Amino acid sequence: MNKQLLVAQLIEKLESSARTAETESDAAAIEARDGATPGERVENSRTALEFSRISRAQALRAKEIRTAIAALKKFEPRPLGAHARVELGALVEVEDESGQGQTLFLAPFGAGEELIGPGGDGFFKVVTPQSPIGSAVLGKREGEGASARIRGELREWTVLWVG
Repeated sequence: MNKQLLVAQLIEKLESSARTAETESDAAAIEARDGATPGERVENSRTALEFSRISRAQALRAKEIRTAIAALKKFEPRPLGAHARVELGALVEVEDESGQGQTLFLAPFGAGEELIGPGGDGFFKVVTPQSPIGSAVLGKREGEGASARIRGELREWTVLWVG
């Protein structure tokens, strides 16, 4: 499978998130500046201050996403052969203790995003090495087990396939 298509799709999703954060930052800045009359601002300065904080937070979020996008544009996951260990850029099929399977894409950014394979061929959940499941499967091979605590609960998976 061409993993660059997955990276391009992830970049597209993050671009959308960055645009949303920038729009929200601008809207909050306008509300902080123009949302009340001068008299109302004196009386209720906390509202303007809160909108100002929201604006800064959204601007920071947009900047972080743009940094991630720049890094993803340079990211070139390599194809993995049989018996490969899970590494950054790997596609990993796992099954949990209840038999529920999912396919993961281990990327440097974009945790939680869901990607669709080329031609609609499957769904891939993006995990990062910093996420519990991403760090649990990193370095594992087909047939090995992985475990991690998620929200205080121990979860276990078996690596079924690495590609």
